[in-house]
Amino acid sequence: MTKITLQRSAELPDDLRVARSLSAPHLGPRLLFFSGGSALNKISRALKRYTYNSAHLITPFDSGGSSQVLREAFDMPAVGDLRSRLMALADESELGQPDIYALFSHRMPKAVPNAPLRAEVEAMVAGTHPLVKAVSSPIGLLIRDFLRAFLVAAPMDFDFRNASIGNLILAGGYLAHGRLLEPVLFLMSKMVDVRGTVRGVVDCNLQLGVELADGRQIHGQRQISGKEAPPIESPIVRLFLSEHGKEVVSGSVPLPKRNRKLIRQADLICYPPGSLFSSVIANLLPAGVGRTVARCEVPKVYVPSLGTDPEALGLGLADRVAALLAPLRADAGMEVPSTRLMTHVLCDTSEDPVACAEVTARHGIPCHRLPLVSDEPERYDRELVCAALVSMV
Repeated sequence: MTKITLQRSAELPDDLRVARSLSAPHLGPRLLFFSGGSALNKISRALKRYTYNSAHLITPFDSGGSSQVLREAFDMPAVGDLRSRLMALADESELGQPDIYALFSHRMPKAVPNAPLRAEVEAMVAGTHPLVKAVSSPIGLLIRDFLRAFLVAAPMDFDFRNASIGNLILAGGYLAHGRLLEPVLFLMSKMVDVRGTVRGVVDCNLQLGVELADGRQIHGQRQISGKEAPPIESPIVRLFLSEHGKEVVSGSVPLPKRNRKLIRQADLICYPPGSLFSSVIANLLPAGVGRTVARCEVPKVYVPSLGTDPEALGLGLADRVAALLAPLRADAGMEVPSTRLMTHVLCDTSEDPVACAEVTARHGIPCHRLPLVSDEPERYDRELVCAALVSMV
């Protein structure tokens, strides 16, 4: 058992706080995550046992997979990470909406010609597809309306292979609501009884760009992550927002008021595991994030990724903390102490103690080594991470 100092003295895990959360998750703490990608989804599935009040600000700047096909067809923000987090937080029990969950989670096969896949979506719009027939009205009618809006707007050569039906429904809802994400995210959250709040950090159609140590600039998340392109061989020194291949003026993309309020209401703010730049830091770029975080009197916790992150080439733990602090301090003011933006770093006991000590020496931020890893190599134990975060509130 490890003791750390918050605004109170806390033990991790705090058995009383953990038990209280498990017994009454509807009264659970408001944990806010700056997140993206799939790295946090397994932890999120466990988290809904502890609290129904977590909030997830998700990057809409993904440019890979099914999301990229939709972005190219409709000039819209990425919805794949939003949809996957909604599904991770949905009530998957029989008391929830298993038929809707099954429809939203359905993915088209990769190795099938496009024509029969389009016909399958047309059957969903007509209400004859088994997955849609299983959903009762009026929700079924609303889903069909969203799919119809998507299908009407989709180009005839739209590639349905490997498409997520949930993504298509989100895209149709986006088009049907004046090209706004927030209304359709709200409706989808209600449809599958999401145990928390999931929002895009901003509701705009932009890309990510990075500046490398060798002076080059790269635009597009899939080019940065190394998942769908060769890995970057020069360290990333700066992340920025991009539009049509050009850097967007810093500060011109504001954090919406509804998201500023969400941050202010948090009992704990977490920079969670995930690709350092494209999944976590991307959410810190909008104007107002750093200022809002700095004003919050709550624990602000970094839980670094395990294993190798292609985006963190050559970056030690203290360097990754510095990369997280950079956009926050650029917004909040260079004079703002590091501890106003990040109060703790939580690492597994496998982390090098020297690396932890360097975090404190360079940034003045306490770094704690706790047993957080499961038996699966380079994977956090989701229950241990949830218990640690709940204990800090």
